[in-house]
Amino acid sequence: MNTLQLRLQAMMVIATMVLFVVTLAINEWLFTRFEFARGINWIYLPAGVRLLSTLLFAEAGAAGLLLVSWLVCFFYFFPDDMVRSFVGGILATAAPYLTYRVAQYKYGLHTSLTNLTPKRLLILSVAYSLASPLLHHLWFALQGQHGIVQGFLTMFVGDLTGTLLVIYTVKMALSLGPVNSNLII
Repeated sequence: MNTLQLRLQAMMVIATMVLFVVTLAINEWLFTRFEFARGINWIYLPAGVRLLSTLLFAEAGAAGLLLVSWLVCFFYFFPDDMVRSFVGGILATAAPYLTYRVAQYKYGLHTSLTNLTPKRLLILSVAYSLASPLLHHLWFALQGQHGIVQGFLTMFVGDLTGTLLVIYTVKMALSLGPVNSNLII
């Protein structure tokens, strides 16, 4: 990897982190009253950034997600629970990255995303929105937590709603730009 590629990868990591923090701040500002439990919301905009950044930036997006997830878990959501923060950051990163990798395998997803149709994007949004609460709530169950079914359903709805809001906001913003965009969202 040459210096230019390294800089580009670093910029993608930083962009992911900044977008995540911005959507988290917006989410906290607009949707705090929709919080089911700490870290589980009925509308969760950062979920959309998780999927979008892994689709756009692949491993660099996943690296940015891991770093920012650890930052917000350790210093904001669960500062008194180091294990939950550590594992939560990994799980929050694994779900969108695994969804991205499955899409590469199943759809032959190109790095340009030119073969990512609206139908496939919707399928990936639902798949990711199932994978994230599934991974989290399997871990919660292993920790002996109760009430995980309601938490799972809430997290699924919140992640799906947030993902669709972010993805279609980006799609709308892109439609206002040049018509010859190769990115199909």
